[in-house]
Amino acid sequence: MTAPTVPPSGWRLWLAGARPQTLPAAAVPVLVGTAVAVPTGPGVTPWRFAAALVVAVAIQVGTNFANDYSDGERGTDGADRVGPLRLVGSGLVPARAVKLAAIGSFAVAGVAGFALAAAVSWWLLAVGAVCFAAGWLYTGGPRPYGYAGFGEVFVFVFFGLVATVGSNFVQEESIRVLAVLAAVPVGLLATALLVVNNLRDIPGDTVAGKRTLAVRLGDQRTRWLYVALMVGPYLIVPVAAGGSGRIYAAVALLAILLARPPVLAVLKGARGADLIPVLVSTGRVQAVFGVLFAAGLAYGPV
Repeated sequence: MTAPTVPPSGWRLWLAGARPQTLPAAAVPVLVGTAVAVPTGPGVTPWRFAAALVVAVAIQVGTNFANDYSDGERGTDGADRVGPLRLVGSGLVPARAVKLAAIGSFAVAGVAGFALAAAVSWWLLAVGAVCFAAGWLYTGGPRPYGYAGFGEVFVFVFFGLVATVGSNFVQEESIRVLAVLAAVPVGLLATALLVVNNLRDIPGDTVAGKRTLAVRLGDQRTRWLYVALMVGPYLIVPVAAGGSGRIYAAVALLAILLARPPVLAVLKGARGADLIPVLVSTGRVQAVFGVLFAAGLAYGPV
């Protein structure tokens, strides 16, 4: 008989609640967007890179806490949930404390974002406000769009296009076509994280009335969507690398070696707790892909 898992306590409990396995989705677009600016003009302003990274990670953490709070309050995440720990749903942390943690995380992002807006453009405040609203309303508010199947669109837009292009914009103060193109594979891999998470949760979400895209598509089609999202970036990288003359960016193709195990696990029908390692592996793929892609883009044109 397997001994029951003892939940973490103290700061480890809060770290688990912040869902560190999802943080590559925040860091990678900042790395890639900044890397696009490295060989051009005056290059990169280090403090702007650091501030953009703080904004992205803090919004991700804030969104995770807001999701934990809202799902816990709605009863979507119960004690019998399969998957990474939820603070409110498990009963380990009061809902109010998690709500305050979400607000605090958004506040940290707001301070860093204000500094960037003051240095670059006040329009960044409007972009930040939209990001905060999108993060909170994903599972919060009277009509959470994450419960209606639009979560994947949110992730692709905000953790792909907005974060990557925005990180490039704060360096170059203009929108470069390469940054938009580079944002697409970044967004696809970030979306794959959410898809495999929602694939695991189809049974529980169906019972709870949470109509995620995975619930709407069903198990098999969601698996094929995950595969498409994991393969798509490796079709776009040659276009971005060749079209921009930064052929060293093609080094990101090596990350496909890490993509094989989670893709095969999904295709072979992994479900429930067996999808937790797939989620971790997907985050690892995104992190390695992002570092390689950013390094190749930063190295510059031939």
